[in-house]
Amino acid sequence: MYLMKKGNAPNQAHVGIPEGLYEEEHGRHGFSGPASHLYRRHPPTGWVRIDGPLRPRAFACAALPTPDQRSADARPVEILRSPDVRVLLSRRAETMPSFVRNADGDEVQFVHAGRGRFETDYGVLAYEPGDYVVIPKGTTYRILVESGPSLFLIVETPTPVELPERGLLGHHALFDKGILTAPEPAPVSNDRDERREWEVRIKREGAYTRVFYPFYPIDVAGWKGDLWVAKLNVRDFRPVTSARYHLPPSVHATFQAGGVLISTFAPRPLESDPQSLRVPFYHRNMDYDEVLFYHVGDFFSRAGIQPGMLTLHPQGIHHGPHPQAVEASRAKTHTDEVAIMIESRRPLTVLPELEPVEMKEYAMSWSTP
Repeated sequence: MYLMKKGNAPNQAHVGIPEGLYEEEHGRHGFSGPASHLYRRHPPTGWVRIDGPLRPRAFACAALPTPDQRSADARPVEILRSPDVRVLLSRRAETMPSFVRNADGDEVQFVHAGRGRFETDYGVLAYEPGDYVVIPKGTTYRILVESGPSLFLIVETPTPVELPERGLLGHHALFDKGILTAPEPAPVSNDRDERREWEVRIKREGAYTRVFYPFYPIDVAGWKGDLWVAKLNVRDFRPVTSARYHLPPSVHATFQAGGVLISTFAPRPLESDPQSLRVPFYHRNMDYDEVLFYHVGDFFSRAGIQPGMLTLHPQGIHHGPHPQAVEASRAKTHTDEVAIMIESRRPLTVLPELEPVEMKEYAMSWSTP
């Protein structure tokens, strides 16, 4: 199909929106495929009620109790699931007594709170709030909590986690690969060599096998290769911005795994051109469910959002800025937020464990003055 233009529409998307109209992007393949911009007389989120499953949802994840909060021997709780991705929440107050090995997929663990260490086959990595820790499928590891409780958002993908192609931006954009931190093999200590059994729990197709060793399982003296545990902190993420055009969320893509994208919204300057849109545009992304986990800051595109909350916007129904955010953006010069977006090509299921912390009024928040 070729480009068409009809009626009252500007030549440039997200710039010079006609007075009294609201721009909506109707696109495919995330924000990289065919798209049109519709200029409506009313906000497309101005509904009065929704009947059916396609409704925006929000959850106070920071208030959700997890099994591993009560027992160091317990597992994280799964909260969202699709064939492309599983999303889990872990709140650890104590060091894990046993090791784990995930044979179902790669893990990206985002640290929302707490400090400690990941002890892995490849060595030890300290963690702090704002860290992504990427753990390849089959890696043996455990978490040592030092200052907690530690709260992790875990993204598990059956497809290997990779860095997205940067195209014309070049491979140093957003963050240079040199900023990634690799673990160093830990020196041998007496307490690790004590005569006792050490347990490794291997997860395969959701079931666990327990393997016991008479020695400390993390006994690697050295390693080399291009498959290893990696760490990236959000403070090292350098967003791409434009002074005259509101860039789509896909420009913030940080990791990719098949039908899954993980993006980072970090503090950044807003558009300075007075004709440019300064808040996320209304859209009905038809090919991805969108999850946002709010880490820290002032989340300027939505009212009533607190750190530790999670929102889900399913494919097919509109979402965009809250009315209050549009007005507030006129006086702002930059954002002060860190949020993590997880996009799944195939629809996500909200698991029952998450529902007790759902904010039931969220779907109607766009129509609340």
